[in-house]
Amino acid sequence: MFTKLKKWNTLRNQILVVFLAVMAVVLLIVSLLTFNQVSTLLKNNADKQIHQTVSEANGRLESLYKQISTASKFVMTNYNIQRILTKSFEGEEISFTERQQVEGIVNTIQANTDGIFSFELYTSDLKSLLPIPKDNATLFSRIDARWINQANDANGGLVWIGDDPSNSDNILALRRVNLMGKDYANGGYLLISIYRDYFEFANQDKSNQSNQYSILLDQALKPILSNYEHSINPIIKNNDPTITLENQEYMVTKQTSNETGWTLVILTPIKALTEGISVLRTGIIISGVIGFIIFFISSLFLSTFITSPIIKLTKTMQQASSGSLTMNPSVTTVNEINELNSTYNQLVKETNHLIKMVYQKEITRSRSELKALQAQINPHFLFNTLDALKWELEDKEQEDLAEFVVAMSELFRYTITKQTDGDWVTMKEELQHIENYMEIMKMRFGDHVKWILTIPRELEQVKIPKLLIQPLVENAVLHGAGNKLDPCTISVSVQPMEDKEYLQILVEDDGSGINKENLAAIKRTMQLGGVSSIKKGTGIAISNVHKRLELYYQDRLKSGLTITSEEDTGTRVSFIIPVNGEEVR
Repeated sequence: MFTKLKKWNTLRNQILVVFLAVMAVVLLIVSLLTFNQVSTLLKNNADKQIHQTVSEANGRLESLYKQISTASKFVMTNYNIQRILTKSFEGEEISFTERQQVEGIVNTIQANTDGIFSFELYTSDLKSLLPIPKDNATLFSRIDARWINQANDANGGLVWIGDDPSNSDNILALRRVNLMGKDYANGGYLLISIYRDYFEFANQDKSNQSNQYSILLDQALKPILSNYEHSINPIIKNNDPTITLENQEYMVTKQTSNETGWTLVILTPIKALTEGISVLRTGIIISGVIGFIIFFISSLFLSTFITSPIIKLTKTMQQASSGSLTMNPSVTTVNEINELNSTYNQLVKETNHLIKMVYQKEITRSRSELKALQAQINPHFLFNTLDALKWELEDKEQEDLAEFVVAMSELFRYTITKQTDGDWVTMKEELQHIENYMEIMKMRFGDHVKWILTIPRELEQVKIPKLLIQPLVENAVLHGAGNKLDPCTISVSVQPMEDKEYLQILVEDDGSGINKENLAAIKRTMQLGGVSSIKKGTGIAISNVHKRLELYYQDRLKSGLTITSEEDTGTRVSFIIPVNGEEVR
């Protein structure tokens, strides 16, 4: 039975089981929390409530309208008011006593009616009767002529003007007074000033925090009251159930009164309608967090169980860069990873065996090649030095050769002691060796050869392979100064680069130079790794130095030997190496 269970213990089956379990939990939570349905239900209930509120508000407005209309009719139909307006209509003069009598009647009606601030009575020729004027006030001083025309068209009906220019806390309404004894001719006008608060709703306070707006429009869709401070034209033109104002979405509820013809518009923020969903949202968030925790724990357990042995195997593989590959301990996990671990251990055994046979052979070959190159340079250097000694012996007495012999001993000591001192020397030591060499060459060439050695102090202790620069200087002496009748100057400079991790070594001479054919042959020899046979020895130093650079620095070499030369002008040889070249070998 255990064997059958082990057969199903695979990575694919484990991931499948865990993810199916997580998916089942998530689907169960989502199915139980029908957020969309509940939120839609709450919105519909809020919509019904708002419509009910609009109906109640319209009923209240109709009641208020009837009160204002009734009070104004009492004024218009009063016998004394009809009488004095008839006198005015017939051109008779109205006495001050009659004005006072009428004012008392109007004040009594105003006192018994809520919401009315004042009644103003004007004759048909628009002169003021009430309140008793102190000057020749007319209706034009209170309102525009267009309202008077609208009142005439309404033939006694109320015309809502809006804000009172003389009192911002009030709104104005106008109606024409028809003379009942004169076949309802125009006897004058009644201007009614009404308290603004009389029509306001609870949400019309502009300081309210609900962001709900109420707009009352007359029959011409002109605002009577509004707590919306911006243009209402987009609202009036909108026929959709929602509208977006100032980056906020509102539900639009409209209702027109059959009694007054007024339209009440209420704008309710959509987010205010969904405030009741906060409990539902909290439940969804809690369920989501629980589901996430379950998913996280399951995934963490699964990923740890799977990746732990893989990570251990990867670390074991990474140790190969520091030496021989090591075996990875066996682990208890799924079948696929056990097989991978076993395969790796078998690969390690075979690879370690190959390293001993192939890798070590390659290292031995590279080292042997370096030694061969050094051995090739040393005899070449010694032959040239002995040649210089021959010239000196022919020109001078033996007692004058003491300094020459000392310089030669320093040269040979520097060259021969490489086996005990190592292959790497400081830049300062290499340049000192070049200085000794040039002193010996001066004994041969005299003032015919001059030299300049330049190195910044901070680069004197940089380590380079021994005899890396000297063969290039030797080449410049023998083939540059040796083939030129005029004095020749040889310059060796060590220069830092913009990249502080590299430096440039430059060897220049103003000797006879190299013609194009010979220069091309030397470059081909460098690329092939051989030795040029042009002019007996030409190219030995250059090819060997180039090959040693590649072997010592390998992929860390930024620029190998670069040679430029012109006949009768001189030759320039340079290369760029890392400052810390000895750290990685």
